Amino acid sequence: MRIVSFFLRLFTLSFCFSNVLFGASISGKITYEGKVPKFKPIKMAGDPVCMSHHADKVYPEVLVLGENNEMANIIVTVLNVPQGDYPLPKEPFLLNQKGCLYSPHVFGLRVGQSLKILNPDGTLHNVHAIPKVNSEFNMAMPKFRKVAMKKFDKKEEKPFPFKCDVHPWMTAWVGVYDHPFFAVSGKDGKYTINDLPAGKYKIQAWHEKMGTRTAEVEVTGDSATLDFVFSRPSKK
Repeated sequence: MRIVSFFLRLFTLSFCFSNVLFGASISGKITYEGKVPKFKPIKMAGDPVCMSHHADKVYPEVLVLGENNEMANIIVTVLNVPQGDYPLPKEPFLLNQKGCLYSPHVFGLRVGQSLKILNPDGTLHNVHAIPKVNSEFNMAMPKFRKVAMKKFDKKEEKPFPFKCDVHPWMTAWVGVYDHPFFAVSGKDGKYTINDLPAGKYKIQAWHEKMGTRTAEVEVTGDSATLDFVFSRPSKK
């Protein structure tokens, strides 16, 4: 019985090791198609402290495009998540409010993961999270309060906004997941989801204004590629 138990433990460890460290990945690029809308500069004149952080005009981050219309700030996530026990990241995720702007503008968190909110601006911010499932909170961060910690204990089906009631242009979006299989596209439009076992997956890409795109991909080797294209909704 001891020998059988030993080999069972060895098999379990080998499976977990190969699944986590040598798992497959899904990666791709997200691009925008169509006429690019023009955005007006953000009016920060109401708070001189905010103005002092910027030498140039600042524009909303609703649509952040690269040279070839690559799209940043797209949350990509696996919908049919493989079963497993996925430990939480040890380090908190950092949400900054530097220059009276949330950074990053779009991000993902794990259920129960610590969120560290920073206020280096030397002015009053008001962090107002508006989830659908978790409890809403509305937290003042005066200039002397540099750090605040928060957690979300339940997963959310859709990303929800963070707002600042003092500076109405400040908005961020967060997705809260009970698994690690999500990513946010960078300024080059690229994303990568790592450590997946081989199989067929349903993948969703989300944008704060243009909704979702869903596609299926099969991972048969070490990696698979899946691209998405978003376009501006036509006016009805």
